[in-house]
Amino acid sequence: MKFPLFALCSLSILCSLARAAQDRPNIVLILSDDQSWTDYSFMGHEQIDTPRIDRLAGESAAFTRAYVPTALCRPSLMTLATGLYVHQHRTSGNDPAETEANAAHSKAAGEDPRELLISHIDALPTLPKLLGEAGYLSHQSGKWWEGPYQRGGFTHGMTRGYPKPKGRHGDDGLKIGREGMEPIFDFIDTAVDAEKPFFLWYAPFMPHTPHTPPARLLEKYKAQGLTDAVAKYYSMCEWFDETCGQLVDRLDEKGIRENTLIVYVCDNGWVQLEDRNGYGPKSKRSPYEKGTRTPILFSWPGVIDQANRSELCSSIDIMPTMLAAAGVEAPKNLPGLNLLPALKSGKAIRRDTIFGEAFAHDIANIHKPEDSLLYRWVIEDEWKLLLSYDGRQGKMKYPPNETAPRLFNLKNDPYEKNDLAKANPKVVKRLAKKLDGWWSVTERSVVGM
Repeated sequence: MKFPLFALCSLSILCSLARAAQDRPNIVLILSDDQSWTDYSFMGHEQIDTPRIDRLAGESAAFTRAYVPTALCRPSLMTLATGLYVHQHRTSGNDPAETEANAAHSKAAGEDPRELLISHIDALPTLPKLLGEAGYLSHQSGKWWEGPYQRGGFTHGMTRGYPKPKGRHGDDGLKIGREGMEPIFDFIDTAVDAEKPFFLWYAPFMPHTPHTPPARLLEKYKAQGLTDAVAKYYSMCEWFDETCGQLVDRLDEKGIRENTLIVYVCDNGWVQLEDRNGYGPKSKRSPYEKGTRTPILFSWPGVIDQANRSELCSSIDIMPTMLAAAGVEAPKNLPGLNLLPALKSGKAIRRDTIFGEAFAHDIANIHKPEDSLLYRWVIEDEWKLLLSYDGRQGKMKYPPNETAPRLFNLKNDPYEKNDLAKANPKVVKRLAKKLDGWWSVTERSVVGM
C-alpha cells in the first residue's frame, strides 16, 4: 500500500516527537531541610554518616561551594520553584505580619493576607508548569507552602494547602520519608507505565524538627558521647540519607536511572544547639555561611561527568539547568545560569560573583519585599560583603545587634570569624556598588554605612 507523501511526512514528524518525548530525561529534585553544608560525610563531617548521598556525590558534578540566596524555608523553596530571587517573586518570609499595609491589601482584595501571599505563584511560570506544558508528569511531596500542589502546576502531589485544615504543616505530604516512600514509588510506576517523562519534587521534612529518628540510629550516635539534642539531629541526617538511597534504588529497579537527572540541594542551613532542640545563631535565617551555603549536586549518568566543582553555584541555577535538560525554553527574566553545557563539557563556569538577601520571618508588606529587608550579601571570589538594612523585623527578630557592614575573606576564614571591613574600605565600597547594580534598594537605609 502506498501512502501520500504528506501522510508519510506527518507520520515521520509524529514519530520524531514521540522519540523526543521518550528521550527527555526524568528529573528528580531532592531537597534537604535544615542541614548545614558541613553535615555530610562527603563534606568532611567526622561523625555524621551519609553513605547514600556520598555515593550520589561521587556520581555527580558536585558543587561544594554553592548557595541559596536566602536562608528561610518558604522563600528558598519559592526560588527553586520559580528560578527567581526573593525580591522578584515577592514571597520574602514564611507568614504575613499583622501590619497596616497587609490589612489594607486584605481589605482591598477581600481576601485573607495568607491567600494574597499564596497568589504570587499564580502569575509566575513555575518549573512544574513549564515541564507540564512539555508533556511531563510531576509530583510534589514534602514541603510546599504555596497552596495545594495543583496551584504550583504539579499534576500529582500530596499537599492540600491553606486554607484547608492541616493544609500547610501536618498534612500527608509531610509524612513522606518518615513514614515510607510509597506515594513517590506509586507515582514513578504511573509515569513509567504511561511512558511519560516525570518531574519529582522530593522535599521531606528531614532532618527538620521534630527530631524523631529511629531508635537504632539514635543509639548509634548517643554511644559516641553526644548530647541528646545533637545525637537526634545527627540521626535525622542519616535517616534522611537512607530515604535518598531508597529513592535512587527505585530508579535503578525501574531501569530508568540512566535517563534521570537528579539534583540535590538544601533549602537552608542549621547549627544544632547542644542543650535543646533548636538552631544556633548565624545559621538558619541568617546571611552567614552556615545559613546560606549548601552542596548542590547534578547527577545524570553518561551525560554529566563526575567532578568536584569549586566554582560558585546558586540555587537560582537549578531551574534553567533543568529546563535545558528537558529541552524547554526558559523564561527570559531568569537570573540564574543554564549550567548544562558546562556540566556536559567539564569546562569551568564563567562567574565570579553571586548575590543573596535576607528578610524578616514575618512579611511587613505582602507585595513589597523591601519593607522587610534585613540584609543583602555578595560573594566575589574569596570576598563576602554583608550589609544590614533597617527593614521591619517584627517577631522572630534576627539578629538583634549587628549593624555595620561586614567583610570576610572566605578563603582564609570560611567560618566568618574575622571582620575585615574597616581594614578594606575600598573593597567594601566596590562590592556595595555591585549589590546596587544587582538590585537597587530605594526605600531602606543601610545601617552603619
